Amino acid sequence: MADTTADAVEAKLRPADPKPPAILVPLVDSHCHLGDPTFEADRDLVIARACAHGVKRMVTIGAGAPLASNEAAVALAEAHADVFAAVAVHPHDAKEITEETYDALRPMWAHAKVVAVGETGLDYYYRHSPPETQRAHLRRFIHEARRTDLPLVIHCRDAFPDLLAILSEEDAGAVGGVIHCFSGTPADAVACLALGFSVSFSGIVTFKNAAALRDAVRATPLDRLLIETDAPYLAPAPHRSRRNEPALVRQVAEQVARVTGRDLAEVAHTTTLNAERLFHLP
Repeated sequence: MADTTADAVEAKLRPADPKPPAILVPLVDSHCHLGDPTFEADRDLVIARACAHGVKRMVTIGAGAPLASNEAAVALAEAHADVFAAVAVHPHDAKEITEETYDALRPMWAHAKVVAVGETGLDYYYRHSPPETQRAHLRRFIHEARRTDLPLVIHCRDAFPDLLAILSEEDAGAVGGVIHCFSGTPADAVACLALGFSVSFSGIVTFKNAAALRDAVRATPLDRLLIETDAPYLAPAPHRSRRNEPALVRQVAEQVARVTGRDLAEVAHTTTLNAERLFHLP
C-alpha cells in the first residue's frame, strides 16, 4: 500500500536536484511530461538543468482527454528550441475520446514541432478504460499516424499479446515508432523489434528488482534502443520516491552502458542518433 502521509507526498514532489557531471555526453530524453503540474514552479530551471547535463533535446508528451495536456505540450515546444512534442490520448483516458477529440488533435499533428502521435496504446493493469475501447482507439491512432506520416509512441502495460496482434494486423511497422517505458519480457522486446518498432527504456532499468528488464535491454540492438525518463515519474535509483526530471536520463544511459558492456559515450551517441532518426529531429 502506498504511503499517503503528507511527508511522503512532499518527498515525491521534491526534485532530485542532480549535480552536473564532469564530462558531458549528448543525450535525448525521448519521453517526458514537462507539462505536468509538479513542474509548475520551476519548469524553466528543469529544462535548463537538463541542458547542463548534456540533454540537448526533449520530447514532451501530451496524453490527456480533455486535451489540455496536449495543448500544453505544443506550447512548450513552441517556447523552447530544444523541446518537441507528441500528442494523442493515453489509454487510461480512451473512454473520453470522441470524434471532436480527433478533430482537435489533427491541427496539432500538423504543427512543425510535433514529432509523433502518442502516447497511445493499451493498459490492462489499471483498466481505467475498457480494453475494447482502448483497442479501438489504438487502431484509430495508428491510422492517424499513417495519414500524418508521424511515428507512434506506444504505451503498453500487461497487454503485450493484444498490442502485438494489433500492430501486426494494422501493419503499424510501416508507420514505425517506439514502445516507450518498456516493461515486457525479452521475448516481448524481440517481437516488437520484429514488427519494426524501437524500444525505449526508463529509470526502471536501475531498480534492484528489474533483472528481467535488463535482460530485455541486452536483447535490444543498440541501434533500435532509446532512453527516456517518463518524468516526473519513475526516477532512477538512487533518486526513487523523488520527482524525476530529464537531467536524470543520463543515469538511464549509464545503466544501459553497464548492462551491455559498452562505453557511456557510445550509448549516448547512438541513442541520440536513434531519437533523431525516429522523430526527424533537427
